[in-house]
Amino acid sequence: MAAILIIEDDMAIHSLIKEALDLGGFQTLSAYSGTEGKLLFEQNQIDLILLDLMLPGMNGEEFLQEIRQNSGVPIMVISAKSDQKSKLELLTNGADDYITKPFDVKELLARIQIQLRHSTKASISDRKEIHYKNISMNLDTREVKINDEALHLTGREFAILLLFLENPQKVFSRANIYESVWNEPYFDSDKTINMHISNLRNKLNTGDTNYIKTVWGIGFKFD
Repeated sequence: MAAILIIEDDMAIHSLIKEALDLGGFQTLSAYSGTEGKLLFEQNQIDLILLDLMLPGMNGEEFLQEIRQNSGVPIMVISAKSDQKSKLELLTNGADDYITKPFDVKELLARIQIQLRHSTKASISDRKEIHYKNISMNLDTREVKINDEALHLTGREFAILLLFLENPQKVFSRANIYESVWNEPYFDSDKTINMHISNLRNKLNTGDTNYIKTVWGIGFKFD
């Protein structure tokens, strides 16, 4: 049973989400501030976080920054902010998904299932580690290291890197990457793919090696 941490200070919305997750068979933990959420995350094994932004004490953006320093747990932002700039900033800073309020509960549950599939996909592999040049990936602990230094990847970045490591030299179109990692039909998501590739490329860049190559007119490959 997956454990989901709900961080939402609006009692009505919080109750709606919790009731839907309880009926869906999930274990839920409730926090009503970013500080309380961080404490619960540190004290429990959490599989996914649903995060509001406008929180008392530590706000959602600060919480996201804190968690991403040490964890790649899937974080889905649920916010009333609907502008494209806010969404891109949150995704760039480590959120794995972004849902705008008001939301459809069925869509929320579907997106949660997608995120959980992504986060558990690696653990069902028979291999425990993948090594490629100076990169190592532990599929059990979800730790990634380059030159023995830890990389802090989001859930999406981890899934994209795993896709590349399992298929070195293969050229992936943006549609290939999106459908493999998001498990959804591709629909003109160039900006989304480019943003995640750029973030992953920057984290992998050791100064003398650029692992992710752009294949102009087609997509990307790992080399």
